[in-house]
This record gives sequence, structure tokens and C-alpha cells, in this order.
Amino acid sequence: MPLLANRPCRLGPVGRYAPSPTGKLHLGNARTALLAWLQIRQSQGTFILRMEDLDPARSVSEYALQILEDLRWLGIDWDEGPDVGGPCSPYIQSLRNHLYEQVLSDWVERGLIYPCACSRKDLANLARAPHGPAEEGPPYPGLCRHLSPESWQEKYRKKGQASYRFLAPEGFLTYTDGIYGPFYQDVKAVVGDFVVRRADKVTAYQLAVVVDDALMGVTHVLRGDDLLSSTPRQILLYEALNAPVPRFYHVPLVLGPDGVRLSKRHKGTSLESLRAQGISPEEVTGFLAATAGLLPSPEPISPKDLVSLFSIDKLPRNPFRVTEKDLKLLGL
Repeated sequence: MPLLANRPCRLGPVGRYAPSPTGKLHLGNARTALLAWLQIRQSQGTFILRMEDLDPARSVSEYALQILEDLRWLGIDWDEGPDVGGPCSPYIQSLRNHLYEQVLSDWVERGLIYPCACSRKDLANLARAPHGPAEEGPPYPGLCRHLSPESWQEKYRKKGQASYRFLAPEGFLTYTDGIYGPFYQDVKAVVGDFVVRRADKVTAYQLAVVVDDALMGVTHVLRGDDLLSSTPRQILLYEALNAPVPRFYHVPLVLGPDGVRLSKRHKGTSLESLRAQGISPEEVTGFLAATAGLLPSPEPISPKDLVSLFSIDKLPRNPFRVTEKDLKLLGL
């Protein structure tokens, strides 16, 4: 489609780190950023920083600025991004809505998506159905897809707004992850027709991330394995765009001492907090490198000195749980 005609032509791999400014950068986020950066720097490719601030209710501009500061403090740089520009500007998702709307308009014409006026009550009733919830709730059965024009108009009048859903095809989709290996999913059975634009007109993550990565020519996506199950949906969207599918690498997450995914609720694990306590970026980098199997034990090291030590084969296949002992090693 014409939208992809403006993609930049680059030599070598293109990777990215795309944080959401909904909180401060913590050790788990920082490890993902570091690994994505190391992969691309070792290959002498292009590294992009993109701010994924689609959700206006949760995104905070101060957090976005803090993330940039924290990454630079750690020793991570980028060739293109919201503060340095580049051939794919803007690098802030909330400024790219016109691109997503262009894709949605094209897909409406091609019959790939349809409007859905199901209410939260409708979807809640699905969750209580006898079949029980699937991995991300029960699969959407296409209630609005099968409505007659008259029934649709009546349903829409009652709700007053509609989302857009992508028509999930029958059968399994298979891809090979660079860390997990072969991954299979029947998207229609597991998720059903999935939302690409919410009823409040906010573009869904699945669509925005695919459009942006496709337009920016991203070839390598290294990210947390909490997104592993959403990758088949994204591949369907790449195919609908007639865009090349990047190579995916899903890294197991960093967990807090409580065994729960590390987040802002784990006090003292943000890079801002570590820096305030006088911990050096080299100490943080060494700790992260050790949790990722790149060093036998934590020792101060800069990201640039880690580049030659990076290998996908060294990365763990299981989540890393930060213990109280680990936090003491960092002076927490």
C-alpha cells in the first residue's frame, strides 16, 4: 500500500526500544532496553527509541522525559528518537494518529475490519459463559460481524460509539521466536476478532506498534515475553499491510522478590532511585548483564564494553527473580 512507500532504506538490522511513559524506568525495563541495544550495536545497525504514549489516561510527559534521561545515564544511545529526530519522525505515537487512521480507512474498504458496538456488559456476559475465559479473556465470537445492517444500527444507537475489530482467520499461525523457538496460536480460537481501535477512538497497541515498526523498517524486535502471545495477532497485521515481518526475540521478564513482574510498586528499583543513592550506571549495567547471562556474576561494566559479549544464545529462557540479596548488592 502507498503508506509503506516512504519507509527509509537502511543498511544492516534495525532495532528499537519502545517504552510507555506510564511510570519510571525500573530494572526490568532497563534490562530489555539494554539487550535490544546490545543486539543492534553488535550488528552495527540502526537503533530507534519510540515513545508509546497512546493511552492518554496513563501516559505522563514527565515520565517520558525521565525515561530519556535514565537511558542516557545508563549509557544507552539511539540513532533516531523523539529528541534527535530522524527520517521517520515523529517518534511519539500520540503524534502519529493520522497514519493509523489511514490504515484503518484502507482496511475498512478491503473488508479486513468491522465496527463493533458491543458494550462492556456484552463482553462481561461472554466472560461468564460456560466455556470460561481464554488466555486473555474469552475469544470474541463476532457478535457484531454477523449483525444485519438494521440490527447494527439499532445496537449502535444504544451505545453511541464503536470500536473496530480485525477479522481473525481460521487455523494456526506459526512463527519461530529467536529465543523461545516455534510458537503456535489459533488466533480466532484464542482471541477471536480483536480490537484495532477502541470505542473511544484510541488506537489499539496491536495496530500502532505494527504500523510504526513497519514504517520505520524495524527488522529485529527484542522485548519482554509478556508480549509473546500477542505476536501472532501482530503478524496478521503485518500481512494485512503487505509489510515484512521482523524477527522476534522475547526475553523472560525480571520478577520482584514477591515473584510478581517487576513494576513501579517495587520500591527502590527505578533507575532514578538507584542514581539518587549514588549507584553508578556501570554497577547497574553489570547487574543487568549478570541476570541476562552475559556475565558470570555482577561487576561494573559499561554498555559499550558489553557489546562484544552479547549473544542471543546466552540469554535465559526463564524469568529472573530479584531477591533481597540482589537488592543489597545494589545497595538497596
